[in-house]
Amino acid sequence: MTRVTTTAPSTASTELAAALDRAIDGEVDASPRRRAEYSTDASNYRIVPAVVAYPRDADDLLAALETARAAGVATTMRGGGTSVAGNAIGPGVVLDLSRHMNRILDVDLEAKTARVQPGVILSELQKRVASAGLRFGPDPSTSTRATLGGMIGNNACGPHAVAFGRTADNVVSLEAVDGIGRRFTAGVRGVGAVPGLEELVTANLALIRQEFGRFSRQVSGYSLEHLLPELGGDLARFLVGSEGTLATILEATVRLVDVPPARLTAAFGYADMPAAADAVVGILPHRPQAVEGLDARLVARVAGATGPVPDLPEGAGWLFVEVGGETEDEARATLAALAADAGTSAWREVADPREAARLWAIRADGAGLSGRTPENDEAWPGWEDAAVPPERLGAYLRDFDALMERHGVVGQPFGHFGDGCIHVRLGIPLQESGEPLRAFMTDAAALVASHGGSLSGEHGDGRARSELLPAMYSGEAIDLFRQVKHLFDPENVLNPGVMVDPDPLDAHLRRPAAPRTPGEGFTFPHDHGDMAEAVHRCTGVGKCRADAIGSGSGFMCPSYQATGDEKDVTRGRARVLQDAINGTLIGGLTAPEVRESLDLCLSCKACSADCPSGVDMAAYKSEVLHRTYKGRLRPATHYSIGWLPRWLKVIGLVPSVVNAVLRPAWIQRIAVSIAGMDTRRTLPRFAKPFRATEFAKERRGDAARAVPKNSRVVLWADSFTDGIDPQIPTAVVEVLEDAGLDVVVVAGDACCGVTWISTGQLDGAKHHLEHLLGVLGPWAVNGVPIVGVEPSCMAVLRGDLVDLLPEDPRAAAVARGTYTLAEVLTGRSPVKPREGWRMPDLSDVTAVVQPHCHQYSVMGYAADRELLARAGATVTETSGCCGLAGNWGTEKGHYETSVKVAENSLLPALREAPEGSIYLADGVSCRTQADDLADVQGRHLAELIMERRRAASR
Repeated sequence: MTRVTTTAPSTASTELAAALDRAIDGEVDASPRRRAEYSTDASNYRIVPAVVAYPRDADDLLAALETARAAGVATTMRGGGTSVAGNAIGPGVVLDLSRHMNRILDVDLEAKTARVQPGVILSELQKRVASAGLRFGPDPSTSTRATLGGMIGNNACGPHAVAFGRTADNVVSLEAVDGIGRRFTAGVRGVGAVPGLEELVTANLALIRQEFGRFSRQVSGYSLEHLLPELGGDLARFLVGSEGTLATILEATVRLVDVPPARLTAAFGYADMPAAADAVVGILPHRPQAVEGLDARLVARVAGATGPVPDLPEGAGWLFVEVGGETEDEARATLAALAADAGTSAWREVADPREAARLWAIRADGAGLSGRTPENDEAWPGWEDAAVPPERLGAYLRDFDALMERHGVVGQPFGHFGDGCIHVRLGIPLQESGEPLRAFMTDAAALVASHGGSLSGEHGDGRARSELLPAMYSGEAIDLFRQVKHLFDPENVLNPGVMVDPDPLDAHLRRPAAPRTPGEGFTFPHDHGDMAEAVHRCTGVGKCRADAIGSGSGFMCPSYQATGDEKDVTRGRARVLQDAINGTLIGGLTAPEVRESLDLCLSCKACSADCPSGVDMAAYKSEVLHRTYKGRLRPATHYSIGWLPRWLKVIGLVPSVVNAVLRPAWIQRIAVSIAGMDTRRTLPRFAKPFRATEFAKERRGDAARAVPKNSRVVLWADSFTDGIDPQIPTAVVEVLEDAGLDVVVVAGDACCGVTWISTGQLDGAKHHLEHLLGVLGPWAVNGVPIVGVEPSCMAVLRGDLVDLLPEDPRAAAVARGTYTLAEVLTGRSPVKPREGWRMPDLSDVTAVVQPHCHQYSVMGYAADRELLARAGATVTETSGCCGLAGNWGTEKGHYETSVKVAENSLLPALREAPEGSIYLADGVSCRTQADDLADVQGRHLAELIMERRRAASR
């Protein structure tokens, strides 16, 4: 069989791209940056494509396939790019169907079917049919970014497959084209659509009946059982799970299922995970909707990453079970009967839907969170989703634990216990070679086969497991796979290296190619000081591609929400950085392709909070800019906005003079243009610095003489509020004093250097932070809480400070001792408001609230949310970045995207707000953006509280 080479010469790539560009209406891109973005999925592997293309419709897709065939080049289909076995990468042409071929073509509520293009995201289909009480049954944890085409390719399942079946069980028909361009409709009694297939099946009936379809999660290999005459000769079901190696899907008709009107969730506790697995056999006869298992290792990991988890029954292994019914009484009766057969008395119903959602989120985020071991080492997919018959699950888990111990491998197993499917990422060192991975995988394949199981239970074999198929199938079955492949794709142009004639499982591994790369600015303490390890945190599960704005689930990734381009999503940027460090496609971290990839990164830091793998793209961008411009001339904005605190100090000497000079619009336009800013932006009005006011001077104190006491706090007025909005720190002081606290205002300038950090001027940032530690450090060391005003500046103290100055013990003290106003007022700091102090009544307040991205990501917004709720305010909380993001949104070339980001959430919320609503935003960027784009003036939380306090005292 033909072996297609991994890469193509640049001239061949250029010629192929030109041919594709002539043939299709969609975009075609052969640039190194684009190829780097698509060189890996959510797997361990890296294969550089020659070209990436985005067909607009079925005709475009057919034309792209024909062009590639004519050139003798392989094609690989890609949807959400979340394949963990390397199923969505390949040489030749990668065709991304998620960008344009993402339409729901038809929904037939009477027939309970939907006709979709392959790029439709599952959650979009679920939203479309939810009002009719329907859903597509399978629901993998990546449902907010996984496409139906990808699910069909892998035979995806998810938690509810135990009730509704696999993707194969929910596909009615497929419009497909095979490797030589034959187009056909695949469905029941469709074996004759492919010449020679019916004869091949007839000649191997005994073999197929003996080795295939033994249990529901036998997904590895081709699912030949669907072609048996007694099972309807269903060509569509057979193609599901063939991983794009036999045919390309143009559109699909899928079955929809009824959602039980009443659903209940319960958690059951057991001594360990194998004991929980043993209990599944007694549970399944009660026909649960979902049976998920996880153990203390993963729960502890979730708690460490996201905070406290819901109370779980006593145990070290748990089953999360969902039951359904036509009525709540029926569901409760089912749950009671199930509990009686669950083999444990440690269980509880989770009645609160919000708590139940948090419970299921532990499981949903497992793939990303388990990308690091409990010891904070790298962990990898590979043995990602093996499955055994449910009755063998407990025994298999005990043997698997012994296997991991024998190989010195750690992992955090979890999975779909109702189907006997286990997920685990392996703490195997891949920095040097793939030998440890090969040794473990070979033994693991033999183990799962000894339990009558499958190498893959839902993710497919891909490049990770295809080589191991002989461990579970006879030589005759493996030969049958080759014959089937030859009928559909004789030239081996569809996803070569997978399933048939596979690549070795330790070929094309990306991690061993990445040399250790110590930080030059940031120290990357969570990644052993290695930037290569930091950027490889990205597991590729693609949560950054989810509609975080629409679901209200988080803030990342704002630029991707605006553009829909893989270039502008956290994962795409991580892939380019990985390739830059590998040094094989992108010419190092200072290459122009890296700057292009990072250009629309707002440095919002949302990925550091929302990404389950802990990617911090803002830090990586800052490190890249530091390396790129160190000792070189920088862009104008690095000196203007990047040095803004320095200019504010000078302007503060004569603010009225500066305001007068800049008052004419034409002068301001010239000034912002020289500063490298977009001329549609305006400069703020400057003010006499807060620190220079008599109000501040009256409250100064000396930390060296200060004796910490339960009511003392020190106010830190950052450079922005000090020189632009001095009324805000004034309000903070008044509110704290009203709450009975003794407020000290620090004497002297204490800049956090946030604008130096965002522009990659890390030497300058460290200089400012060292000075800041001289001012604030003594207070923190003496136990006096520091109360900040501007969220982005507080986020530096709570986060970047320790990373940039890890050896200075004052840094840790300041990080621990810095609090927001809301944290102090809600009792989250060592000092508490006086007894009896209460928030003013805000029950008549309707507000649009914009949490600052850095506060959301580093400090969290829970305290502010609690404070406003306690006061009775009616709040609409935006669910994304405002789009200005400090210096980023002011820079030339960013204005249009900045506005699009604002349209994600902020601007619609302001437009739809009832008359008389206020805009509440603690961040100066957030207030500036609303003022610039909507002529809405925002207020800081302290200003609102102060105004109400003053009004109440009149």
